[in-house]
Amino acid sequence: MATQTVLDSRYPIGMFERPEVLDAQQRSACIATLSALPENLRAAVYGMNDSQIDTPYRKGGWTVRQLVHHVADSHMNACVRTRLALTEDWPTIKPYDEKLWAELPDGKTLPVEVSLELLEALHRRWVALLESLTEGQWKRGYNHPESGRHTLEEVAALYDWHSRHHVAHITSLRKSRGW
Repeated sequence: MATQTVLDSRYPIGMFERPEVLDAQQRSACIATLSALPENLRAAVYGMNDSQIDTPYRKGGWTVRQLVHHVADSHMNACVRTRLALTEDWPTIKPYDEKLWAELPDGKTLPVEVSLELLEALHRRWVALLESLTEGQWKRGYNHPESGRHTLEEVAALYDWHSRHHVAHITSLRKSRGW
Protein backbone atom coordinates (compact mmCIF):
# COMPACT_ATOMS: atom_id res chain seq x y z
CA MET A 1 0.00 0.00 0.00
CA ALA A 2 1.42 3.38 -1.02
CA THR A 3 1.77 6.06 1.62
CA GLN A 4 0.76 9.60 0.87
CA THR A 5 3.43 12.25 1.39
CA VAL A 6 2.27 15.10 3.60
CA LEU A 7 3.76 18.38 2.41
CA ASP A 8 5.12 20.83 4.92
CA SER A 9 2.79 23.83 4.61
CA ARG A 10 5.81 26.11 4.98
CA TYR A 11 7.25 24.70 1.73
CA PRO A 12 4.40 23.83 -0.63
CA ILE A 13 6.79 23.34 -3.57
CA GLY A 14 9.65 21.94 -1.48
CA MET A 15 12.72 23.65 -0.09
CA PHE A 16 15.11 25.59 -2.29
CA GLU A 17 18.00 23.57 -3.64
CA ARG A 18 21.00 25.72 -4.50
CA PRO A 19 22.27 24.85 -7.98
CA GLU A 20 25.95 24.39 -8.70
CA VAL A 21 25.60 26.06 -12.09
CA LEU A 22 22.80 27.01 -14.46
CA ASP A 23 23.02 26.83 -18.22
CA ALA A 24 21.51 29.48 -20.51
CA GLN A 25 18.26 27.54 -20.90
CA GLN A 26 17.81 27.20 -17.14
CA ARG A 27 18.57 30.89 -16.63
CA SER A 28 15.97 31.76 -19.26
CA ALA A 29 13.41 29.65 -17.40
CA CYS A 30 14.22 31.50 -14.16
CA ILE A 31 13.82 34.84 -15.93
CA ALA A 32 10.47 33.69 -17.35
CA THR A 33 9.27 32.88 -13.82
CA LEU A 34 10.39 36.31 -12.60
CA SER A 35 8.64 37.95 -15.55
CA ALA A 36 5.41 36.10 -14.75
CA LEU A 37 5.50 36.65 -10.97
CA PRO A 38 3.50 39.92 -10.87
CA GLU A 39 0.69 38.42 -12.95
CA ASN A 40 0.79 35.11 -11.06
CA LEU A 41 0.69 36.82 -7.67
CA ARG A 42 -2.16 39.08 -8.81
CA ALA A 43 -4.10 36.03 -10.04
CA ALA A 44 -3.47 34.23 -6.74
CA VAL A 45 -5.16 37.01 -4.73
CA TYR A 46 -7.80 37.91 -7.33
CA GLY A 47 -11.28 38.22 -5.85
CA MET A 48 -10.16 37.78 -2.24
CA ASN A 49 -11.90 40.01 0.28
CA ASP A 50 -10.13 41.75 3.18
CA SER A 51 -11.02 38.98 5.61
CA GLN A 52 -9.46 36.40 3.31
CA ILE A 53 -6.42 38.60 2.67
CA ASP A 54 -5.94 38.92 6.42
CA THR A 55 -5.99 35.13 6.86
CA PRO A 56 -2.65 33.45 7.64
CA TYR A 57 -1.62 31.07 4.87
CA ARG A 58 -0.79 28.50 7.58
CA LYS A 59 -1.00 28.26 11.36
CA GLY A 60 1.59 30.63 12.78
CA GLY A 61 2.33 32.08 9.34
CA TRP A 62 1.93 35.49 7.80
CA THR A 63 -1.35 36.71 6.42
CA VAL A 64 -1.79 36.84 2.67
CA ARG A 65 -1.42 40.63 2.96
CA GLN A 66 1.91 40.30 4.75
CA LEU A 67 3.02 37.67 2.25
CA VAL A 68 2.35 39.91 -0.77
CA HIS A 69 4.17 42.82 0.87
CA HIS A 70 7.03 40.46 1.82
CA VAL A 71 7.47 39.42 -1.80
CA ALA A 72 7.80 43.10 -2.76
CA ASP A 73 10.29 43.75 0.06
CA SER A 74 12.33 40.67 -0.79
CA HIS A 75 12.42 41.26 -4.52
CA MET A 76 13.33 44.95 -4.10
CA ASN A 77 16.32 43.84 -2.04
CA ALA A 78 17.22 41.17 -4.59
CA CYS A 79 17.12 43.66 -7.46
CA VAL A 80 19.37 46.09 -5.58
CA ARG A 81 21.75 43.25 -4.71
CA THR A 82 21.85 42.25 -8.39
CA ARG A 83 22.80 45.79 -9.33
CA LEU A 84 25.49 45.89 -6.62
CA ALA A 85 26.93 42.60 -7.88
CA LEU A 86 27.17 44.05 -11.39
CA THR A 87 28.84 47.30 -10.32
CA GLU A 88 31.08 46.25 -7.43
CA ASP A 89 33.57 43.44 -6.91
CA TRP A 90 31.82 40.83 -4.73
CA PRO A 91 30.21 43.36 -2.37
CA THR A 92 29.06 42.29 1.07
CA ILE A 93 25.36 43.04 1.21
CA LYS A 94 23.33 43.99 4.27
CA PRO A 95 20.80 41.39 5.35
CA TYR A 96 17.45 42.42 6.79
CA ASP A 97 15.06 40.74 9.21
CA GLU A 98 12.15 39.77 6.96
CA LYS A 99 10.01 38.75 9.95
CA LEU A 100 10.34 42.20 11.51
CA TRP A 101 9.71 43.88 8.16
CA ALA A 102 6.47 41.86 7.82
CA GLU A 103 5.33 43.16 11.20
CA LEU A 104 5.73 46.84 10.24
CA PRO A 105 2.41 48.72 9.98
CA ASP A 106 2.48 49.08 6.19
CA GLY A 107 2.91 45.32 5.73
CA LYS A 108 -0.04 44.63 8.00
CA THR A 109 -2.45 47.28 6.75
CA LEU A 110 -1.80 48.56 3.21
CA PRO A 111 -3.86 47.10 0.39
CA VAL A 112 -2.02 44.35 -1.50
CA GLU A 113 -2.52 46.39 -4.67
CA VAL A 114 0.29 48.71 -3.55
CA SER A 115 2.84 45.88 -3.65
CA LEU A 116 1.31 44.30 -6.75
CA GLU A 117 1.84 47.56 -8.66
CA LEU A 118 5.35 47.91 -7.26
CA LEU A 119 6.21 44.36 -8.36
CA GLU A 120 4.99 45.00 -11.91
CA ALA A 121 7.41 47.91 -12.38
CA LEU A 122 10.24 46.32 -10.40
CA HIS A 123 10.08 43.05 -12.33
CA ARG A 124 10.02 44.85 -15.70
CA ARG A 125 13.32 46.49 -14.78
CA TRP A 126 14.86 43.43 -13.10
CA VAL A 127 13.92 41.10 -15.96
CA ALA A 128 15.27 43.56 -18.55
CA LEU A 129 18.54 43.71 -16.64
CA LEU A 130 18.81 39.93 -16.28
CA GLU A 131 18.05 39.42 -19.98
CA SER A 132 20.97 41.70 -20.86
CA LEU A 133 23.62 39.84 -18.85
CA THR A 134 26.64 38.32 -20.53
CA GLU A 135 27.94 34.88 -19.61
CA GLY A 136 30.63 36.50 -17.47
CA GLN A 137 28.16 38.74 -15.66
CA TRP A 138 26.12 35.70 -14.56
CA LYS A 139 29.22 34.56 -12.63
CA ARG A 140 29.44 37.84 -10.69
CA GLY A 141 27.81 37.97 -7.30
CA TYR A 142 27.83 39.16 -3.73
CA ASN A 143 28.74 38.02 -0.26
CA HIS A 144 25.88 37.48 2.17
CA PRO A 145 27.16 37.69 5.77
CA GLU A 146 24.98 34.74 6.83
CA SER A 147 24.94 32.44 3.79
CA GLY A 148 28.16 33.20 1.93
CA ARG A 149 28.86 33.86 -1.74
CA HIS A 150 26.03 33.91 -4.28
CA THR A 151 26.47 34.20 -8.04
CA LEU A 152 23.79 35.97 -10.04
CA GLU A 153 22.77 32.66 -11.60
CA GLU A 154 22.17 31.28 -8.07
CA VAL A 155 20.20 34.43 -7.26
CA ALA A 156 18.03 33.92 -10.35
CA ALA A 157 17.34 30.33 -9.29
CA LEU A 158 16.55 31.39 -5.72
CA TYR A 159 14.06 34.05 -6.78
CA ASP A 160 12.50 31.73 -9.34
CA TRP A 161 11.84 29.37 -6.42
CA HIS A 162 10.81 32.25 -4.10
CA SER A 163 8.25 33.47 -6.63
CA ARG A 164 6.66 30.04 -7.08
CA HIS A 165 6.93 29.29 -3.33
CA HIS A 166 4.87 32.27 -2.19
CA VAL A 167 2.28 32.05 -4.97
CA ALA A 168 1.82 28.41 -3.88
CA HIS A 169 1.25 29.54 -0.28
CA ILE A 170 -1.71 31.60 -1.43
CA THR A 171 -3.12 29.10 -3.93
CA SER A 172 -2.77 26.28 -1.37
CA LEU A 173 -4.67 28.35 1.20
CA ARG A 174 -7.41 29.12 -1.30
CA LYS A 175 -7.72 25.46 -2.26
CA SER A 176 -7.84 24.30 1.39
CA ARG A 177 -10.54 26.88 2.21
CA GLY A 178 -12.53 26.43 -0.98
CA TRP A 179 -12.06 30.08 -2.00
